[in-house]
Amino acid sequence: MEHIDHILVVDDDREIRTGVVDYLRKNGLRASAAVDGRDMFAQLDTSAFDLVVLDIMMPGDDGLVLCRTLRSGKHRAVPVVLLTARDDETDRIIGLEMGADDYVAKPFSPRELLARIKAVIRRTRMLPPNLRVTEAANQLAFGRWRLDTTARHLLDEQGTIVPLSGAEFRLLRVFLDHPQRVLSRDQLLNLTQGRDAELFDRSIDLLVSRLRTRLSDNARDQAYIKTVRSEGYVFSMAVTVPGDGG
Repeated sequence: MEHIDHILVVDDDREIRTGVVDYLRKNGLRASAAVDGRDMFAQLDTSAFDLVVLDIMMPGDDGLVLCRTLRSGKHRAVPVVLLTARDDETDRIIGLEMGADDYVAKPFSPRELLARIKAVIRRTRMLPPNLRVTEAANQLAFGRWRLDTTARHLLDEQGTIVPLSGAEFRLLRVFLDHPQRVLSRDQLLNLTQGRDAELFDRSIDLLVSRLRTRLSDNARDQAYIKTVRSEGYVFSMAVTVPGDGG
């Protein structure tokens, strides 16, 4: 039996909530609605969902608090797309740092929301099964480094912080989510698409060079990121979640 993606729409605005649910259903998805965080977690405990659409501006625990709580609990692997009514990008940036996979600003086109939902689900399913549940991990370890996925910086063995640009962080996350797998430049472009996608256009090679410098990755030895001639790049180190026995 073919799997039909099940989306949970969490919004205190009844008109928006029902409108999104109806649109998703008309476009071949299963969709359920929740009015607040309590309702959301109750449904997550009783049904399987492929993605949560979560409004930021809600009374009580807002979407940012709920996203952080979601990412720290047993449902941490469920992808999240945030809805925000604010023009200020602060909430959006914080939301991404809390573990959201994408966001859509209100007022939004239902078609755009649907496209982003499908893109996030597609990217999530491209991850190796053993890494999907680590998507919300606070830190990922590899070699002598750790990546803090909340603060978005590197930590060396002494705990010294190495800052990363947004583009460098996004590319490193792609490599850590797909370790020991050859990725072409086109795949890297696709996997890193988002609000900063223009930073990657025709600049993957330059960005890899910058990332190697951050990792003190010798250009000749290429201990972390290896170049595969005519194919792309491969992240050669094993990736573990500290404290998970990896």
